[in-house]
Amino acid sequence: MFSVYAAEPSPDQPLAALRVGERPEPETPDGWVRVAVRAATLNMHDLWTLRGVGIKADRFPMILGCDGAGVLEDGAEVVLHSLVGSPDHVGDETLDPGRSLLTEKHQGAFADWVVVPRRNAIPKPSGLDFAEAACMGTAWLTAYRMLFVKSGLRPGQTMLVQGASGGVSTALVQLGRAAGYRVWVTGRTEAKRALAESLGAHASFESGARLPERVDAVFETVGKATWSHSMKSLKPGGTVVVSGATTGDPSAAELQRLFFLQLRVVGSTMGTRDELVDLLAFCERNGLRPHIGARLPMADAEAGFRAMLDGETAGKTVFTLG
Repeated sequence: MFSVYAAEPSPDQPLAALRVGERPEPETPDGWVRVAVRAATLNMHDLWTLRGVGIKADRFPMILGCDGAGVLEDGAEVVLHSLVGSPDHVGDETLDPGRSLLTEKHQGAFADWVVVPRRNAIPKPSGLDFAEAACMGTAWLTAYRMLFVKSGLRPGQTMLVQGASGGVSTALVQLGRAAGYRVWVTGRTEAKRALAESLGAHASFESGARLPERVDAVFETVGKATWSHSMKSLKPGGTVVVSGATTGDPSAAELQRLFFLQLRVVGSTMGTRDELVDLLAFCERNGLRPHIGARLPMADAEAGFRAMLDGETAGKTVFTLG
């Protein structure tokens, strides 16, 4: 079957490991279902896989794509929940020590077919097309958990999103505006800041700029490049919610500020199946549609990977099939 996959780990030149070609069709274990992929989105996680981060060397070749949407063999339209937990785990699957994402242990969704546990195939809302629905399982679910499960924010309070144009960042802007928060963002360029404002941000600022006032919560996916600004931007008792560190770990934790102002640092990873179900319902009731910066045929996947590697994304990049 047609696939976009990582041939081997390539830490220094990730695109050198990218292949577009044929791979064997997947077998469907008991309790799993086969999904004909219609759309899947590009995530930073796919670049990490090409580098060999978070995946064992003997797992290659690995089909990329840790989320998507498609059609079951009975014709039902579904959204993929990307997190595959242990069969015997009870409770929040994001805390399951044996959990994995598609593309870590199991082949991903950049292919004609993908197989997932039956519970990971969730009915697609009719109000979202396949490309829009494909955005929900990773970036939008990550944003939903950060905002509604981890932050402790109340509607009316002020949130700051570091980085204005990535998939998680644009989702945070749209979700935050719909939920009644005052949404501020930072961005490296005027175009990125304008995009955030067009999606609902109340104000945007240059990266590292002094804000008009401190905020109740900061949402961090950047890491080293923005960490100090995030800590300085919080009100006493405020919260920074972290779901990534694309520029690396901060050189200083700023512990004096942390304890003196009684700040909270909260980690957040992906989300649960139930949270994805709730996210889909929230979007449907509020008429929310994810911002898609680029829709590309899956055969042209390399162009999308190159744009992400160069930091030139503006919302989600979606690869389509069929």
